[in-house]
Amino acid sequence: MSDDLYREEIIEHYKHPHNFGELSKATVTVREANASCGDLIELQLLVRSGSIVKAKFKGVGCALSLATASILTDAIQGKTVEAALSFDEQRVIALLGTEVSPMRRKCVLLPLRALNKALEKNSK
Repeated sequence: MSDDLYREEIIEHYKHPHNFGELSKATVTVREANASCGDLIELQLLVRSGSIVKAKFKGVGCALSLATASILTDAIQGKTVEAALSFDEQRVIALLGTEVSPMRRKCVLLPLRALNKALEKNSK
């Protein structure tokens, strides 16, 4: 795929995010913010028997942070908590399919920080 196509997919996820909204009966809810730019993500998970049954998010931010939240929530639904814990910076950036400048890494990694915080909170 070309970079243009990847950028188009990111814009599509930003304009029409998957899994955006409120999750009734969430077992865990967390908020993460990027103080340097004002991006904010609230992630809600429904975890049953060690698996992420449903994931939703809401928030405000740039195209990269919201598109990443959309793509990441798609990727983790149906996965075990253990499998979701294996998502790291490189894997999240790979999901975007494009280069991410050092300045934009915080935007892209905000949803991952929220996921890790939610999984940690869920395990307690």
